[in-house]
Amino acid sequence: MQLPAGPAALGAPLLALPVAFGISGVANLDSPLSPALVVILVLLGLVSLLILILTGGISHFQDPLFCVFVVFSFVSAVDLIIALEEDGLISGFTELYVREGEPHVRTAHGLLLCYWDGTVHYGLYLGMVSAIGQRKNYRSLGLLWLGSMLMSAVVFLLGNLLGKYSPELSPSFLLNLPYLLILAWAGRRLFQQPRALPSLSPEQVAEEQRKPLYQRPQDLLLILILILTAAFTFFRGMVVLDCPADSCFDYTHLHEPYLRDPVAYPKVQQMLIYLFYLLPFLILAIYALALPGCSWLPDWSLVFAGAVAQAQFTHLGSSLHSRTPFPYQTPDDVLGSFLLSNVLYALGPQLLALRCLHSPAFFLPPNPPGLARAKKYQ
Repeated sequence: MQLPAGPAALGAPLLALPVAFGISGVANLDSPLSPALVVILVLLGLVSLLILILTGGISHFQDPLFCVFVVFSFVSAVDLIIALEEDGLISGFTELYVREGEPHVRTAHGLLLCYWDGTVHYGLYLGMVSAIGQRKNYRSLGLLWLGSMLMSAVVFLLGNLLGKYSPELSPSFLLNLPYLLILAWAGRRLFQQPRALPSLSPEQVAEEQRKPLYQRPQDLLLILILILTAAFTFFRGMVVLDCPADSCFDYTHLHEPYLRDPVAYPKVQQMLIYLFYLLPFLILAIYALALPGCSWLPDWSLVFAGAVAQAQFTHLGSSLHSRTPFPYQTPDDVLGSFLLSNVLYALGPQLLALRCLHSPAFFLPPNPPGLARAKKYQ
């Protein structure tokens, strides 16, 4: 009997609990057979995962991303178990793996990554697998997931290499290389999928694109929000680059001391990702909101919306988490302004993505006049 795609994918994370508990228990045995038993448990878990994928229906293999999402949903469950165990809510599941394989997960940034992966990413996997099972378009969800995954992977890996825990890297760190390759391949597949274009006539598209900016107050407000977001991005980038200005010094010591944390995650996020990638995108997005026909914006707005949402969640959580050393935690007297500024900062890319999704006519490429006339008389 074949299960629907959704329940089949939901069963994969349920394997995480017995597999993690079994591996942890066997590895703690004082026996020469322990390594062999661990290997057997891992193989049994992989076989069970394969069976669940097959019960989702052979037809789903027409979309190879179905297998990727099912396997990654299992990883999401493992990450949630790690976060819950490190925060003391459960015990006896992943102690050995975290201690020997990924000690960086014990940082505040690592734990917030695990919580995000175990909740938000898992929800996206369920949505995309369900859409595959119902043969619906999931391109928008996929691009949102892609941005979030790339941000979490790049910041975490570069932070591990450049931060104070880099001497503790183990050979298991190399397992992240195939992970990045899978993400790159999945992103290519998502961009190659057909877009869900609105049913608009060429005349409606042309009418929408003829509107000047002053007749589009929502776009005008969004441009203002993006300008403020870009200015704040540039300022925090200068702060991380040790700008000698008094305002930068006061900001790192009085408002966001987490930016000085030697774990390097906040510096990689603010300097490498936000300053060198997000800031140029914001400038290009402002241009695309002013001039019509920039068909690239809807896709990339989703990618950056997912990336910024993930980054701001980990940044906010890490600044307040008890695993962050006290000198780098956000002071109580500026907690309100810190939360407000960072939440509003994350809001800009989300509003941009919603604007592109709900009113895409302005960004559609204009049809040649001859083609428009031909469609009119068909």
